[in-house]
Amino acid sequence: MKKILCAVDDCEHSKVAARLAGTLAAATAADLTLLAVNELIGGYIRSDASARLWTAPQVRKLLDDATAEAKAAGAAKVEVVEAESRDVARAISQFAEQHGFDHIVIGSGGKSAVSRLVLGSVSADVVNRAPCPVTVAR
Repeated sequence: MKKILCAVDDCEHSKVAARLAGTLAAATAADLTLLAVNELIGGYIRSDASARLWTAPQVRKLLDDATAEAKAAGAAKVEVVEAESRDVARAISQFAEQHGFDHIVIGSGGKSAVSRLVLGSVSADVVNRAPCPVTVAR
């Protein structure tokens, strides 16, 4: 592994993923990038009416928290990136492909079986779409 991408959000499983990604980066001397995809919601008819799931300060905090987790696990250098998309899983997979990542770490959990059936699972979609191996942290 030379380049690890860790997708993060504001849930507890994301902290687990950031710690695992930090451990992997330290063990393999890989570069680590934390990616927060701010989901665009609403505005399906008028693009200017869409809103973001998180405010800018919320994104900054979740990236700062994830960076602290990764560094505590041993990552020497951590880069952070924010993206926006209506399809979070697609954004993660495309970012990994466009930037030549050779491994993705993502958290999973917290949804009931019914929620996964109705809403889907970002981690499952990333596993299916990713251009490289994916580690799902639980």
